[in-house]
Amino acid sequence: MDIKSEMPLLARHAGNWVGRYTHTDANGVILDVHASRLTCAFPDSGPHPYIQTNRYLWDNGKSEEFFFPASYKEGRIWFDTDRIIGSAWEADANTVLLHWEYKSIPGSSLYEMIQLSPCGNHRCRTWHWFENNKIVKRTLITEQREVSK
Repeated sequence: MDIKSEMPLLARHAGNWVGRYTHTDANGVILDVHASRLTCAFPDSGPHPYIQTNRYLWDNGKSEEFFFPASYKEGRIWFDTDRIIGSAWEADANTVLLHWEYKSIPGSSLYEMIQLSPCGNHRCRTWHWFENNKIVKRTLITEQREVSK
């Protein structure tokens, strides 16, 4: 199974992305804003055909970094880390959909849509956060491909 040929849209996401996350409550009130740098990688060897690294930075100097290795089967990448469990799949030529749960938040369920621009250098993402089947938060993300120096 070749993840890059079977998920060509996902393969177009390879590389580094810089952007901004805006978290809102269910009514659109801004709860948090921070910068991000994500790396989408497809290692040539090893146990995981896809690894995503998320780095977050707030204006006050706070930072976080998370690794999301994924397996591949049945046209999806599958995450099962200490933080999340879920999967992602291609919906059409420009859209990747994800569904996952935070293991630390019982009853949580998140749905994400990622839109990649035709040129492949811009993307936007939205998260819809549910807890016990009720929308509690949304996340809006705008990113650009990081240009190599």
